Amino acid sequence: MKRFDLGFMFSGKNASVLGGVIAFVLVFIAIQPIQKRSNSNNLELLHVSFDPTREVIHEINEAFAKDWQKFNNGKVQIYQSHGGSGSQARSVADGLPADIASFALFTDMESIAKKKLLHPSWSKSKGVMAPPWNTAIVFLVRKGNPKNLRDWPDLIQQGVGVIAPNPKISGNGRLAFLSAWGYMLDKGHDDFETRAFLKNIYKNVPVMDASARASQVTFYQKKIGDVQLAFESEALMAVKESEGQLDIVYPSISIKIEPPIAVVDSNVDSKDTRLLAENYLNFFYGLEAQRIIAKNGYRPFDVSILREFESKFPPMKLFDISLVGNSWTEVQSVFFGEDGVFDQVFKAIRNDGKN
Repeated sequence: MKRFDLGFMFSGKNASVLGGVIAFVLVFIAIQPIQKRSNSNNLELLHVSFDPTREVIHEINEAFAKDWQKFNNGKVQIYQSHGGSGSQARSVADGLPADIASFALFTDMESIAKKKLLHPSWSKSKGVMAPPWNTAIVFLVRKGNPKNLRDWPDLIQQGVGVIAPNPKISGNGRLAFLSAWGYMLDKGHDDFETRAFLKNIYKNVPVMDASARASQVTFYQKKIGDVQLAFESEALMAVKESEGQLDIVYPSISIKIEPPIAVVDSNVDSKDTRLLAENYLNFFYGLEAQRIIAKNGYRPFDVSILREFESKFPPMKLFDISLVGNSWTEVQSVFFGEDGVFDQVFKAIRNDGKN
C-alpha cells in the first residue's frame, strides 16, 4: 500500500469533510454483517485505528484471513478505518461499530470505556497492558540533514521548520509534545524553562495537521518544513518510500509509545462477532503477525522477533509516562485539556505574534 496517494484529501478542511464521509460509509458497511450473517458464510469485522497503522493492519488482515480460511474453512473480511487517534476514539464513542479498536494513547481507549463499550476490566487486558507493538518519536529529515538537526534543542533554532500534528486531536501530536517535555525534565529543567522551550519549538511549526499521515503529506509531498516529528514506524516507511530523499535522526531521548488494542465488548456482543474478534486480536501476538509488525517499522512484542530485526531498530533511551505525570489520565487533563499546558503554550505564541 502506497501511503502518499491522494494526500490533498488529508489536510485542512478536506480532512474534516472526508472524515465525516468515511465515518458515515463505514457505519453503513459495518452494520451490514449484522443483517447478512444469517444467510452468508462470510464473516466481517471492523478495525478502527489511528493513522500510522494503515499498512501494518492491512497486511495482518490479509494474513489472518488466509489463516482463518485454512483452519476454519470460512472467509473473513476485515474493514479498516483510520484517522487521528482522538478523532477515531470519538467516532467509536459516538457509534462507529468497531469490533476491534487500537489507538495511539491509553486515554483514547479510556474514552470509549467511559461510554460502557469495554468490559470493566479492560485496562488489565493483554492488548492494553502489553500491546503487540511499540514505537517512539523520532526526527524525519531531508536527505543529508541539511539543517544538522540532532536533538531536541536544535528544533528551537531560528529558521527551522518543524512539522507535527495538532496535539489536541492527534496521538502523534501529543506524544511529540510530551517527548520534548520529557527531554527537558530529564535534563533537570524546571516548569518555567520547559514551557519556554516548548513555546520556542512550536513557534517553528508552520502547519499543525489533524493527523500523523496528514503531517507526512505536508512534509514529504508539499515539502514544507525541515523536520517532521514522527513515529519511528512512519519514519522508517517514509525513508524507504522516498527512495533516498529522507533520513531518520534518533534524538537523545523519546517517549515509549505502546498503542493499546482491544475488543470492543459492547459491539461484538451485539453483532455476535466476539469469537472472531478475540481470535483476530490474539493473532497479532503470533510469530507471523509479529514479523509483519517488525517489517512495517513497529518494534514487536515478541523478544525473539525483535532480535531477528535488531539491525532495523537501534537502541533508544526511552521514558514512560511516569516522567511527565502520575497517569495518562492526569497527563491528558493537565497537558491537553481545556486551557491545559498546550493551550497555554499556544496562547503565549499568539501573544508574542501580536507584539
